[in-house]
Amino acid sequence: MNLQPTRRRFLKAATAAGAAFGLGDLSFLGRLPRLSAEETRLDPKAVRFHSDIEPLVRFLEETPRERLLEDVASRIHQGLTYRELLAALLLAGARNTQPRPVGAKFHAVLVVNSAHLASISSPDSDRWLPIFWALDYFKSAQAQDAREGDWTMAAMDDSKVPSPTKAKAAFIAAMDDWDEAAADAAVTGLARTAGAQELFEILCRYGVRDFREIGHKAIYVANSWRTLQAIGWQHAEPVLRSLALGLLDRGGDGNPAKADLPADRPWRHNLDLIKKIRVGWPVGEPSAAATKELVQTLREASPREASEKVVLLLNRGVAPQSIWDGIFNAAGELLMRRPGILSLHASTSSNAIHFAFQNSASDETRKLLLLQNAAFLSMFRGSGEKLKSIQIDQLQPADSSGGAAPDLEHIFAEISHDRLSAARQVLAYLKQNPQPHDFINAARRLVFSKGNNSHDYKFSSAVLEDYAHLSGEWRDRFLAASVFNLRGSGDKDNELVKRTRAALA
Repeated sequence: MNLQPTRRRFLKAATAAGAAFGLGDLSFLGRLPRLSAEETRLDPKAVRFHSDIEPLVRFLEETPRERLLEDVASRIHQGLTYRELLAALLLAGARNTQPRPVGAKFHAVLVVNSAHLASISSPDSDRWLPIFWALDYFKSAQAQDAREGDWTMAAMDDSKVPSPTKAKAAFIAAMDDWDEAAADAAVTGLARTAGAQELFEILCRYGVRDFREIGHKAIYVANSWRTLQAIGWQHAEPVLRSLALGLLDRGGDGNPAKADLPADRPWRHNLDLIKKIRVGWPVGEPSAAATKELVQTLREASPREASEKVVLLLNRGVAPQSIWDGIFNAAGELLMRRPGILSLHASTSSNAIHFAFQNSASDETRKLLLLQNAAFLSMFRGSGEKLKSIQIDQLQPADSSGGAAPDLEHIFAEISHDRLSAARQVLAYLKQNPQPHDFINAARRLVFSKGNNSHDYKFSSAVLEDYAHLSGEWRDRFLAASVFNLRGSGDKDNELVKRTRAALA
């Protein structure tokens, strides 16, 4: 590949962007082969990897953390492709990281799709950086897993795998019974014989069945399926085995099939409630007023009341788009009212559930996803906890009476000092820049240079993707709220940029 045109353009851009946003000099990325947008996309029916991916996975597993970035850079120069590296990274994580809990160190697996989304959404010059970050994070999680017992996915006993004609029924029965061993064997059979869409239809329901692990189950379903669509379905079996085990995580509870536990109640209620939704519900009238009504409801409602409100609005003839506008903005408001790990997962799990809603072909499943998402937001809010009084629909743009909206340099500097002020500045900026590509690109690049944990990638990839799915004023309010968990230019640089610079020198 010809490096020179990309390198010249990027060296110029890096100097200007670094000065403006505190990114530092990222020109070292130009030493890698140019990674085009086309190279990060893949038709799963057309692309096949080497039949022997095992050596590359073992290379990631066995190379010490302090050498991995340098050795990967060397292999890329020798012809290792982005897709091969992405596949090996996902498989190494699935084989070496216990999916219990579906969070904590398991973010090494969950974050692979987020890093991939960051890569395909970035300028060519930046596309390798998220994957290098994910590689380093995998080694950190691998070391933690080794300290905690060194879990490794066991080989499957093929004598326990049900036949192709029985695998689907066996898997559903095992998941309903919370039977781990039976689910592991059955999903192996499905992975070998069923199609990707058929499996996704089953799994996305179990991803929202319960609220254990604060939405990570839904996130794992969406992220694993999306990454498999990029790397090729031939890699599905170990990933789906890991996913099934994660979905059966009880969080210390007894068997939920034999109990009535809070985490499971919305699902059981909504299985009956969806029967009350009108025929033809996917078609309705957009309504900003209905969106506001839903946001107001979600500030106080119980999980049951939240789901019932969605049914009421749908039966009133409100378009599902307006419901989703309300769900996303309620999640954004929660982040403003109580910034932190719990609230940001209201956004990242809504991203995953919305993805499932977009990609499911089942009318029943889509209704369940919508109602479960609303119920989950009430559970993220909690009960009796003191929240700030900020309301997203009352957020006002910063005063720009002088005629000039705040520029990006000022906005991202303000994020590091006063996030509410920065949110108001974003609203003022969007009035004059209704297509905020520059804002989104700058936000993403600051994650690359300032982000220091998996949530920086998960959150930014989710909200910057979801912005395009919202409508009218609600999309601007949602983007403004995102600054409560985005990185500012005054934040401390992470060490990865320095390590990657050294690796590519």
